[in-house]
Amino acid sequence: MKRHCHKCGWEWTLAGQPGRSESCHQCGADLRVCLNCVSYDARVAHQCRDRRAEPEAEKAVGNFCEFFEFARRDWVAKDGKNSREDAARAQMKKLFGD
Repeated sequence: MKRHCHKCGWEWTLAGQPGRSESCHQCGADLRVCLNCVSYDARVAHQCRDRRAEPEAEKAVGNFCEFFEFARRDWVAKDGKNSREDAARAQMKKLFGD
């Protein structure tokens, strides 16, 4: 498991956490963002599992959260397709006869 840019997958190899103004060397996206944090979870309130953190409106913009910890994960490219969504749409079409 490695630390990657949420947008392009560039690997962060430096020790420690990125600063607020640090950006990806490949695509230029901010690195210290909610989308790169271990506490980010789209299924919970304010999309953050850390209850001590102040809610951030922009999840893909650099912020000053003092509880930020760069997530270690396997990066998977987003191709714009969502198989789960496609399956749900197919079921709806079948249900309503479209």
